[in-house]
Amino acid sequence: MHSTLSKPITILIADDDPDDRLMAKDALRQTLQTDRIFFVEDGEELMDYLYGRGRFSNGAAPKPDLILLDLNMPRKTGAEALREIRQDPELRMIPIVVLTTSKEDDDVYKSFDGGVNSFITKPVTYESLLSTMKILGKYWFEIVELPSVRAAS
Repeated sequence: MHSTLSKPITILIADDDPDDRLMAKDALRQTLQTDRIFFVEDGEELMDYLYGRGRFSNGAAPKPDLILLDLNMPRKTGAEALREIRQDPELRMIPIVVLTTSKEDDDVYKSFDGGVNSFITKPVTYESLLSTMKILGKYWFEIVELPSVRAAS
């Protein structure tokens, strides 16, 4: 697939499973042809990344164009991080897609109630993950009109 994206995109993946992170990275690189993929392992690291704290204080954490968020993570869950992001005027416009193993109606409801933009159950095969990432990339970066990033006043 040849990428038709006009600008480099940055994707932040929050997931505590190293195998899931590796598969998502490979699938995104193959389908979106981007190397601007960053990872955090839990909700605390996600917030540190977004606020440029801790190991992300060196300025090497570009604002993500999309966050892929697992719900079940240690220290701070995806749902807790989602709530915090949506309460911050500087962060709340970042599109967030829950990508989790859960199929529970309650998790879907709570995610949308918390302000998630989409909810996707993790595909079980690599081929279905490739297909999902291709559709996800096309939707978020070719079809959807996203708000421009505003300079801080």
